[in-house]
Amino acid sequence: MDLYRLALFVHISGAVGIFGSLGAIVFGSVALRRAGRTEDVRVLTRLITVAGNVAAVCIVILGIAGFYMALTAWGASATWIIVATISFMLLAPFGLLVIDPRVRSIAKQALAAPDGPLPETLARRVTAQARMLEVFLSIYVTWLLGIVYLMTNKPTTSEAIVVMLIAGTFGLVMSQPWRLRTKDRIPASRG
Repeated sequence: MDLYRLALFVHISGAVGIFGSLGAIVFGSVALRRAGRTEDVRVLTRLITVAGNVAAVCIVILGIAGFYMALTAWGASATWIIVATISFMLLAPFGLLVIDPRVRSIAKQALAAPDGPLPETLARRVTAQARMLEVFLSIYVTWLLGIVYLMTNKPTTSEAIVVMLIAGTFGLVMSQPWRLRTKDRIPASRG
């Protein structure tokens, strides 16, 4: 088997894993804002944490295979790879430094809270942090889609930079409706 084809398979599998994990994280963050019980918050923060760990592993796998392909098949002439790599390197620690601490702060407070309807302090934290998670995830997903565009279309350097700027801007614009919602929480179920 050709090593390039194997690297391509691993690279694409890593991308599928990242997007699958992000789907779970987005679902978890949206559901978190609607959670009415402490137990729900615990389950959702666990889902987000596990999906984040899977995404981190997939990022490493994707990165290793991508670097191999860039070095062996494309070389320095493919400047879109440089833009994609820089964009990827800026994005990779985003989950660890921005998303993960927010989820952990909610999870920690949920573990300390009693079962049942959300205490007011936890409800406020969940609402505030979940809104920020949705903003960051919106930017994260559109930025990743920008990288996928670079990989599939192989534009010039200037076009690649413009694509990534558009992707980031689109992510910010996409996040605005989420931040403006006012009714987030559904009432706790009556046992």
